[in-house]
Amino acid sequence: MPGLFEFWNRKKRRDSTLSSQTMLSCSGTDPSLTRAAFAEFIGTFVLVAIGNGSVAQSQLTNGEKGNYFTINWGWALGCSLGILISAKTSGGHINPAVTMALAVAKEFPWKRLPAYWCAQYLGALAASSTVLGVYYEAIMNGKVNGEFKIQKDSSDPGSAAIFANYPAPYSSASTGLMEEILSTVVFMLVIRVVTDRQSKVPSFLQPLYIGFTLLAIGVSYGSNGGYALNPARDLAPRVVTLFAGWGSHVFSFRGYNWFWIYLLGPHVGAILGIGIFNLFLKSDGTMDDTRSESPCIDLENGYGKELDVIWRLNENRDIEPDMNKLDKENPPRYSVAYASSRPQLGRGLSCPVVTSNR
Repeated sequence: MPGLFEFWNRKKRRDSTLSSQTMLSCSGTDPSLTRAAFAEFIGTFVLVAIGNGSVAQSQLTNGEKGNYFTINWGWALGCSLGILISAKTSGGHINPAVTMALAVAKEFPWKRLPAYWCAQYLGALAASSTVLGVYYEAIMNGKVNGEFKIQKDSSDPGSAAIFANYPAPYSSASTGLMEEILSTVVFMLVIRVVTDRQSKVPSFLQPLYIGFTLLAIGVSYGSNGGYALNPARDLAPRVVTLFAGWGSHVFSFRGYNWFWIYLLGPHVGAILGIGIFNLFLKSDGTMDDTRSESPCIDLENGYGKELDVIWRLNENRDIEPDMNKLDKENPPRYSVAYASSRPQLGRGLSCPVVTSNR
């Protein structure tokens, strides 16, 4: 039976690769909505806990144990780890803007969006509350005359900037919005490129590429007003500061002219990013002469859309099978069945379940 074991090992490798290619879609394993939402909660919690924690450590030690560079790395690593934790169960969105963009592009079911959004915002809320608890004594040290430093008409948000984004004194709202949209367009483009099935990026590298993209955006477009790219990452911590003593000025900062930028900008940027990908960069689905590591099955015709499927399953590998005469003259050694629980990949394609005919 060595041939069967060899085939089974190849099949497992192909299934593993194919599962990784469905990241940031509905799911890699079609879990229940409850499990998917919990994964989004945990993934977003990790993102915000590490990101805001890196800001707190830098600001509250006056740069002694951190700086802008470590903050960028904190958010990048938090993003990578959050996706890594949640990807196999929920798709690893951990971002309401990403979830909505996928739904608009019909790559994610709208009926799941409310649960994902709730989980993402609650995860960010829990994470920022945790950071507040961990650094509570140090934050209390930053009070001025018994109050937090942020005041009405102040240009300095003080320790509130640990949790949410605030603009530099010279930044205008139009600049902030343009920067947020541009950054999220780039972010979403990279997400769709590295998770596209035709890109064949290994699953273990996908979170790293996405995290490095966040790092690149931070070191290039972070000084004007921060870089949220994620509404949950900004709104939920801002709500925490609202009730934790900073008051309503966390929203009215600059005359209510900034907090909405971190809500609108990421959504617009993510939709534009996935639109650009689908219009100009996405593969048309045709297969080239190279054999894919993750072949799929044409549900409409019942045959391998990619000849490599039958090539690998066929006992005679020296001759490419004639698809028109396959059933009568050159039957495959293994038959293909379809499991409805397997994720659909679009264009009538689904993952094959292979069983032996002998």
